[in-house]
Amino acid sequence: MTKTIITIARQYGSGGRLIGKKLSEILEIPFYDKELIDIAAKKSGMSEEVFARADERASSSLLYSLVMGSYTSPANNMPINDKLFLLQADIIKDAAKQGPFVIVGRCADYVLRDETNVLRLFLQAPRDVRIRRAIDEYGEDPSKAADAVNKKDKQRGNYYNFYSNKKWGDMQNYDLILDTHTFGLQGSIDIILRALEEKEKSYGRAVPDADL
Repeated sequence: MTKTIITIARQYGSGGRLIGKKLSEILEIPFYDKELIDIAAKKSGMSEEVFARADERASSSLLYSLVMGSYTSPANNMPINDKLFLLQADIIKDAAKQGPFVIVGRCADYVLRDETNVLRLFLQAPRDVRIRRAIDEYGEDPSKAADAVNKKDKQRGNYYNFYSNKKWGDMQNYDLILDTHTFGLQGSIDIILRALEEKEKSYGRAVPDADL
């Protein structure tokens, strides 16, 4: 049993959800991705469908919200995108108090920036590989798959950049950036588990290794 939370930021089609789900099974800890939408909807009493449309989309203005097809909460005039982000952030922080878990996206590495027991990952893969996975595994239309990959990455990048005020994919935000095509899904999982071991050894280390 690990005592470390694993956050996974990922390019679309890199296999981030598959890897996250497998890690949660191996480590026997909870897994969160779109499950947070259901939890947030129940917590707020709002529609899960509305939250699903706003998921991992930034909202910097009313015009942006309208363009992205988001809504405004009548209760406090806050765009749904912002309301969902704040709800999910609260849920992530509450979950961190209960024990370790694996979470995909949702700026989780930033939300948990003050926690020491977090392994922050960014998973990537070559664009052509991700397009093929989008078609074969995610059911994207072959004629539109390339655009879907570009759109999803841009959406995730904008979301992260807006809510964290950091840059999505910047190596300084993560403990490990991994190319899942180079190592394969199972190889990537093995590397992450090894990194997890080293991360947990560092908890009792007062200073960095002297030879580094």
